[in-house]
Amino acid sequence: MMPLAHGIGGRSDLPVPLWLAVYGAAAAVLISFVALVAFWADPKLRGERAGRPVPAGVQRVADAAGTRAVLHILGLLVGALVMVVAWLGPADSARNPAPTWFYVWFWVGLAPASALLGPVWRRLNPLRGIAAVAGAVVGRWIRRRELPASVGYWPAAIGLSGFAWLELVYDRADAPRTVAVFLTGYAVVHVAFGVIYGPRWFDRGDGFEAYSTFFAYLAPVGRRADGRLVARNPLDGLTMIKPAPGLVTTVAVLLGSTAFDGLTRTRLWNSLTATLDRPGYMAFGTAGLVQAVLFVLVTYTAAIAVIRRHAATEPTADIPARFVHSLVPIVFGYTIAHYFSLAVFQGQAGYLLATDPLGHGWDLLHTFGRRIDYTVVTPQTIAVVQVAAIVIGHVVAVAAAHDRAVATVSRHNQRSGQYPLLAVMIAYTMGGVALLVGS
Repeated sequence: MMPLAHGIGGRSDLPVPLWLAVYGAAAAVLISFVALVAFWADPKLRGERAGRPVPAGVQRVADAAGTRAVLHILGLLVGALVMVVAWLGPADSARNPAPTWFYVWFWVGLAPASALLGPVWRRLNPLRGIAAVAGAVVGRWIRRRELPASVGYWPAAIGLSGFAWLELVYDRADAPRTVAVFLTGYAVVHVAFGVIYGPRWFDRGDGFEAYSTFFAYLAPVGRRADGRLVARNPLDGLTMIKPAPGLVTTVAVLLGSTAFDGLTRTRLWNSLTATLDRPGYMAFGTAGLVQAVLFVLVTYTAAIAVIRRHAATEPTADIPARFVHSLVPIVFGYTIAHYFSLAVFQGQAGYLLATDPLGHGWDLLHTFGRRIDYTVVTPQTIAVVQVAAIVIGHVVAVAAAHDRAVATVSRHNQRSGQYPLLAVMIAYTMGGVALLVGS
């Protein structure tokens, strides 16, 4: 079975005691807030107006129709390969690379790739091209409709919740046929809606594209409001996340599910589930996943309620969505922390198993008989990367929230209005480090 339980450094692997790591991480977040209050009194981030234009040649290549076509074809070919191997390859993940390609190369790799290169899945997403072709074929029978604004990110929240349940609760998630069924069903649903509502459906309806796009706002290169490709401060990129229905829930699903992943690898969780049968475990796991997401929703909205009460601008109804961009760096930090060792170790299996993807005895890559090298990175390095990712993510989050707060909260309440959100972020920091290092 593919080890979907992500390997992490335990308490003994961290060069410092657990208590010091937890309190040190919280102190780093608190100190960053104090510095921001002292030296960042007015809004500094310019969002979609910020950035230094990249060379014109780079812009032309990025916008060229040929570049877009090549990326779409590449995405289609890779997607087809994964589907063929998932359906027709060996029936167990120890010999079939499709689960590793999907859970590790795609899901895990999409986060850093998007944060470095921008919305890569929007360019590679094969479902966009399939929906466009299908729409042209059936266009005479199916009239395209305008996507209601009220839909927002709700389809993405539903899709990501389903994926989180599959990955973290379902006990046969690593089976190649499970991957095949999920991807086939996912493709059919989104292509159908893409035919009905056009390409705009994928911007917010496709959970994987929304996931990639959130992290793409952290990329050092992005687009200005006028479409110009610019080098920018990632904090400016974050401010470009626009309020929309379902946005807060979608981000809460990402953050809550990642926290739940950490919880499922603790001794406490193992003791609670040790005696459960399969249906009992999945019911318990489902309840745990839902509660983790609700915990994020409740704590975040409670903290934002204070900011909303002290807001100096009207209307205040969209303030929860206006501040949720500050959670995206936390989600990114948690993602790197939780999945780093999985990517380093299990990611190797995606290459090793690709030498015989259909189980016919091939050795296409001459890797037959080779095993995963668990010495490429030390447990201490893993633990340090995990803690650093969480702390840096929270520090960036505090900066993003503070800039939005000084533009939103009345000057008299700027400090006190931010305290509840700061407390929540410190709690997330301490809990994240404790789950990772102390489990």
